[in-house]
Amino acid sequence: MVRLGEVLRDSGHRVVFATTKDWSQRLKSLGFGVELMTEETDGVAGDSADANAESANDLLDNSTPLEKALKSMTIMLKEFLPLIEKDEPSLKRIINAVKPDVIISDHVLTLPSIAGSGIPWIFSYSSNPLSLDFGYEDKRLPPSILGLSINSDKNLWEEYRQQLKDARKDDWIKYKDWLISNGCPLIPEELQFWSPSPFANIYMFPKELDYTDVRPLPKTFHRFDCMKRSGNEDTFELPDKLKNRSGKLIYLSLGSMGSADV
Repeated sequence: MVRLGEVLRDSGHRVVFATTKDWSQRLKSLGFGVELMTEETDGVAGDSADANAESANDLLDNSTPLEKALKSMTIMLKEFLPLIEKDEPSLKRIINAVKPDVIISDHVLTLPSIAGSGIPWIFSYSSNPLSLDFGYEDKRLPPSILGLSINSDKNLWEEYRQQLKDARKDDWIKYKDWLISNGCPLIPEELQFWSPSPFANIYMFPKELDYTDVRPLPKTFHRFDCMKRSGNEDTFELPDKLKNRSGKLIYLSLGSMGSADV
């Protein structure tokens, strides 16, 4: 989202982030407008990376990929639904105050305040495109978050897919009822987390690794190879024990969740 903001900012647009206190200082330092999701101004901002790592701890155990996936299905709605319920009044307040021309939402659930705002909005997704199946399912691909290859046993795909849906069924019904009670014009498909935007949906993934040859996406979906934000003044010094070694240094990042498992 920061990189998208930089491109828009550098093109002369006003960019405002609706965010929590732990992101506000960094976003302001990059020249963005910030609207806090709560009106509290006291206290010390925390670190969002620490919060992400802590939330991943429940899944960092020795259970099987399927067991972890089923557990994550219940965690997602149980944890996220109370958060968006709490944030909805703030989002509506911010949208009414800022009056944006376009809203970009990077969230795994449909938000009534955005989908029902009457303002064009873009759904932004920052995960493996297999997990677009949480909102746009295509059975030509294996179910997501299990680490399954496109060449894996297709006889098991539907069995796993149904298990993942069954694991979130009860919480999804509560989620659906909440969306309806808040007048949301878009209700996700049965047992799905989000609805694609009718305007535009963007995601990041290298073309060579994408699945569009197996499952072409609708014209409202747009892929970017990468979204690399501008660097800061930090420099990297090669450790002494590596300086005199031959070959090249390869830097590998496992992302916010993988890197949380030290």
